[in-house]
Amino acid sequence: MSKRRIRVLFLCTGNSCRSQMAEGWARVLCADVIEPFSAGIEAHGLNPMAVRVMAEAGVDISRNRSQHLSEFSGIEFDYVVTVCDDARESCPVFCGPAKTIHRSFDDPPALARSAPDEESALDIYRRVCHEIRELVESLPGLLERNQVE
Repeated sequence: MSKRRIRVLFLCTGNSCRSQMAEGWARVLCADVIEPFSAGIEAHGLNPMAVRVMAEAGVDISRNRSQHLSEFSGIEFDYVVTVCDDARESCPVFCGPAKTIHRSFDDPPALARSAPDEESALDIYRRVCHEIRELVESLPGLLERNQVE
């Protein structure tokens, strides 16, 4: 009999970029261990540049949709991973028995607004995408050892 996968919700402000990247990476890198979901405190729609850099990295999130946290009210999560400070501040009301992990990542859309050109903006998304991948790659070990905040 196979062991139940660990249910992880990746949570950010608008579920448009960072949490979508985290869910995508978890589906590709940790599918045997983690059952990933993503949501936002708000639903801003899927960010096209996030979709683009994930596709460059070989991960298709183009069919994902931005979801509000309330859509998951009936699901019990083992862990909630907040990927921005705004989500961390809003999370305690929702999390219930789930353990919380917080790792704040820069907000690519906010930083990209001041980029001089599209390639520079994409470089911001690529950097954050890589940082999120590193977190997701480390999650199975962290969760198994239960060494989280």
